[in-house]
Amino acid sequence: MPVNLTRVADPALAGFDDIIDVRSPSEFAEDHLPGAINLPVLDDEERARVGTIYKQVSPFDARKLGAALVARNAARHISEVLTDRDGAWKALVYCWRGGQRSGSFATILRQIGWRIDTIEGGYKSWRALVVDLVQNGPVAAPVVVLDGNTGSAKTAVLHRLAKRGAQIIDLEGLARHRGSLFGAMRGGQPSQKMFEGKLALALEGLDPAHPVLVEAESSRVGDLLVPKALWQAVCAAPRIRLEVPLGERAAYSARDYRDVVEEPERLDAIIAALSPLHPAERIEGWLAQAKAGEWRELAEGLMRDHYDPRYRKHRERYAAREKAVVPVSSLQDLDAVAGQVEAALERLRGQGRG
Repeated sequence: MPVNLTRVADPALAGFDDIIDVRSPSEFAEDHLPGAINLPVLDDEERARVGTIYKQVSPFDARKLGAALVARNAARHISEVLTDRDGAWKALVYCWRGGQRSGSFATILRQIGWRIDTIEGGYKSWRALVVDLVQNGPVAAPVVVLDGNTGSAKTAVLHRLAKRGAQIIDLEGLARHRGSLFGAMRGGQPSQKMFEGKLALALEGLDPAHPVLVEAESSRVGDLLVPKALWQAVCAAPRIRLEVPLGERAAYSARDYRDVVEEPERLDAIIAALSPLHPAERIEGWLAQAKAGEWRELAEGLMRDHYDPRYRKHRERYAAREKAVVPVSSLQDLDAVAGQVEAALERLRGQGRG
């Protein structure tokens, strides 16, 4: 009987040695169940061929070709990837809707003697659980936002807090983007669906008895949208703001964005893209600093004249939600900064109990 999933991280998923996604490589790359491996029974080109024949010739001819391709690909997977699986191996197989692709592969594997199950409704049913959680919520734990101007080391402080036992959701880590014009990371961002799947796992794992800290972000992290349930919780959440001197933030950013400065053409292109927003002489000055390798000076100018004024307007919208300001004179000891935030969070919780 197919497995009926009721949670994103359903305990039933842990009962298998492998979770096998038999969809095409492009489908798998866009999104898949956590921990799944891709053993496509039809690759992208084969899937397109079968679909074309289904529409232009007949369903019978499409199924006949599909069966031949599935059998050939299944044989290759069994002789290559699955060759070392013993008789006790147990696997969960899924496709888009739990239909012919997963059913065909599961039947072949069962004939060998392996214990094979499929997912009721396939990937589509798991995706529905993700969408419901990230769009409709509610977020199980009370959300607290860690705020602060660009370069305040908010992400790093969040991770220090996690090591001290705090609950966090690292949106920039999940989105693989540091949230600014210079924030793209090597390897690019995941798809919106994959981002939401990772976020759903984080949300489902929250302990409702403790707050969860989230970094202040806009509704978009790079090219990815923060889903509705979390975004609404962030907008309504109390805020703790790091107040860090400009020079200290510039020095930290010059270190943190080392990967950007190692690509001068990319850096110049980003600075040039700011031309509509700043005087020509300012843009020329920033480009000159980049060419000269004056990273701290460049970071300071960008913060003072570009990021800070815009962030000030953003923060004004949430002025009523700011509940604590943590003055930070140095970002050299982030564990100490995390301790200050932890103390502010405890005071905030105490006010709530009062």
